[in-house]
This record gives sequence, structure tokens and C-alpha cells, in this order.
Amino acid sequence: MSLTRRGAIAALSFLALGACASSSAAPDTTLYLVRHAEKEAGPDPDLTIVGRARADILAQELAGAGLTSVWSTDTKRTVETAKPAAYQAGLPVQIYDPARLDAFAKQLKALPGNILIVGHSNTTPQLVEALGGKPGAPIVEATEYDRLYVVTVTRGRVRSEMRRYGE
Repeated sequence: MSLTRRGAIAALSFLALGACASSSAAPDTTLYLVRHAEKEAGPDPDLTIVGRARADILAQELAGAGLTSVWSTDTKRTVETAKPAAYQAGLPVQIYDPARLDAFAKQLKALPGNILIVGHSNTTPQLVEALGGKPGAPIVEATEYDRLYVVTVTRGRVRSEMRRYGE
């Protein structure tokens, strides 16, 4: 066998091994985190008409994301915010415990795919931070319902950005 042919075979073998190694690496995870949309007053309130419209806008915003799971805390306003995106993706809304954010962050980082998480003004930035992202300034409780965090985990490396959605 000639030296050139051996070199070509070695190069092909190296490329094949590299392809196998990269396919066995942890898959990428993209997390979309939002606070619930506008809510009525009172204990465990429903969304307002504006809040329901915002939940629909969120679903439209994430229509091309290929969501693989949708998570929400167990309150009406968060579940109602998550439902349009979950319905559009053909997924159930799964419930998480906002009192266990560190454990939930570890669970999320191990899941492959594109995941929507709906929480609250005081838990969503904390979860972003627990995931290794940058939470930014505190959410303005009375008026800020349009913050959309995008946290990407690639081979254990975390990148985050903050976007806005809706009006």
C-alpha cells in the first residue's frame, strides 16, 4: 500500500472516529424561560384578556422552535401561559416545584431538546442563574411580562440572552 493511500485511509478513519465521538457527546439544550403573562387580581388568578393574548403570542414566537417539553409551576397563571405553546407542539404541560430550582436546573441541563419553562417574576431569573445564565436586573413585578430568556447549553457550556416578545 502506498504512503499516500495509507495517509488517506488514516485521515478517513480519524474523521469517522471524530463523527462517532461527536454524536455521543451530550446533545444541545435550548431553554426558553418566561414569567407568566398578565394576571387578574386575587389568590391563584387566571390570566387577563391581555395575558391570554400574550400567551398566544409566546406560542407564535416559539412555533418554529421544535419544543420537546413544556414546564410550568402549579398555578393557573403559569399553566395558562404555557398551554398555547404546549398545545401547538402537541405536548403536555409538566409541573415543576419552584422551591427546588437548583435540582430542577440540573434536570433541565441534562435534557436534550428545546424546552419552555414558565415561572414567576421572583423565580425565573433565579432559575436562569441556577442554569449558569445571566438573569439581568430584577423583573418589574407590576409591568414586565415580556422578558424571554434563551439559555443554550452546548457540551456543558452555557450561553444566555434576554429578548422581549409581544407588545
